[in-house]
Amino acid sequence: MTKDLGKLWAERMTTAERDMSFPDSEPRDAATLMLIDRSGHTPKVLLGRRHAGHKFMPGKFVFPGGRIDPLDRLMPTVSELHPDTEKKLLERVAQPAGDFARAFALAALRETAEETGLLLGVKRDRPPAVPGEIWAEFAKANVHPDLGQIHFIARAITPPRRPRRFDTRFLTADASAIAHTIEGVVGPDSELVELIWVPIEEAGHLDMPTITGIVLEELLARVEAGMAHDLPVPFYFMIEKQFFRELL
Repeated sequence: MTKDLGKLWAERMTTAERDMSFPDSEPRDAATLMLIDRSGHTPKVLLGRRHAGHKFMPGKFVFPGGRIDPLDRLMPTVSELHPDTEKKLLERVAQPAGDFARAFALAALRETAEETGLLLGVKRDRPPAVPGEIWAEFAKANVHPDLGQIHFIARAITPPRRPRRFDTRFLTADASAIAHTIEGVVGPDSELVELIWVPIEEAGHLDMPTITGIVLEELLARVEAGMAHDLPVPFYFMIEKQFFRELL
């Protein structure tokens, strides 16, 4: 993986993605989860197709994810983030704190459960002590989040003057971490109308946001490099209409 991926982001952007005519805003912290299945010869990644009626990225294939909720910091887990993962999540952050780093991982797990019905973690004979209703499904299923198996793959900030801006951390976990499935979450009237498992190398051909395709390439490179926690993490951002890719 080379620094040219920063240029590729700029080159691949669609006309809509290049439209910077909107009032500028501060990006909101968000997290997304790239769930991978490495049980077969070819690693596959889980993607969901957004409802065509959504104003934001209608019909696009995306990873499940969303904004951090204040309660995410308080959710108990059976293990914490690997020290290298926590360190990288806190780099280039104005007020770094451990609970801020874990909030990204927990938000990604919670949003994945809400959008796909897949609960990742460890199933036990008692429920976790959830901090609020947004974590209720984990309590119902006796699933305790496990942060030790989370890997940090990339960070990207939406360019300025876009209708919605996010400072997104792209995380990954193995499909073997799925502890429970809630049926009926995905469907024609849901945020995600379908879920597909697709080989990482082929996923980029789907209709998806440009940065999603770029990060898929980062994910494949990470898998091929052995998925070690201490591997560098690329950070994508734009300053004065110039794209950058730096390593954390």
